[in-house]
Amino acid sequence: MPPKLHERDGSAVWDVARPKQPSRIPGVSMAGFRDRGVSAAAHRAVPHPSVSLALELGAGALLVDDPAGRRVRGSVAAGLGFGSGTPWVRGERFEAVQVRLSPLVAGAILGVSPAELSGAVVGLDELWGREASQIRERLDAASSWPERFALTDAFLAHRHARPSLDPEVAWAWRRIVAGRGLTRVDGLAAEVGWSRKRLWSRFRSQIGLPPKRAATLVRFDHAAHRLAQGEDAARVAAETGYADQSHLHRDVVAFTGTTPTKVAGELWLAIDEFAWPTTPKTHKRPKDL
Repeated sequence: MPPKLHERDGSAVWDVARPKQPSRIPGVSMAGFRDRGVSAAAHRAVPHPSVSLALELGAGALLVDDPAGRRVRGSVAAGLGFGSGTPWVRGERFEAVQVRLSPLVAGAILGVSPAELSGAVVGLDELWGREASQIRERLDAASSWPERFALTDAFLAHRHARPSLDPEVAWAWRRIVAGRGLTRVDGLAAEVGWSRKRLWSRFRSQIGLPPKRAATLVRFDHAAHRLAQGEDAARVAAETGYADQSHLHRDVVAFTGTTPTKVAGELWLAIDEFAWPTTPKTHKRPKDL
């Protein structure tokens, strides 16, 4: 299957490919990117409710400037929601397989809890050592995107250990995602039979964010994609659980450092319909769970 092409301002920026089959690991999705080298501009990485991996291959270079101003070159992992601040991605004719990991499986694959990333961007060689170089060598030698996706999936499956999350924590995360961030998180502890303190502590240590922040991130993600589809900010705010448009504006600025209008035009969001076909498109507001 040939890569899908995304265009911005009339010029091709990235070629995008996606696998025909889902990953063998629930909670894992991936897409392939090839930078066409027509622009040296950096792209804002918009936060997403997943742990993100970029497995670099080819002769080019993938550069990521994290919120603290550090530059990471090559294959990277970015914590859930990127923490406080926005990474910027710059390519020099790079190719990469990007992987999105649900926090329910991220710890088992990474070898560390998502909480240990603290929203930071780190080189995969710091997490995986020699294995990071080995998967790059295999991806370099692959002759097609389907082969690269198959290699990546097999590698992740090899790393995937037994789930280490408490069932109560996994259930709470799924409730938050199913409710698109509108779930009343204060009631989750009672529903699983835990104290609020215990759930908040276990959830944060295993998922990487406290429940309320996780719900805010999930809600923001749905709102940001609707903005990228050209919807009016006032309508998006009203239908995604914000008190008003100012509330939406504050959340967008907090997560991205810029305004809803600018976020709506970000390549990072616009490319999702090509790279991540499971991105929700329904606009019906779910009932509070």
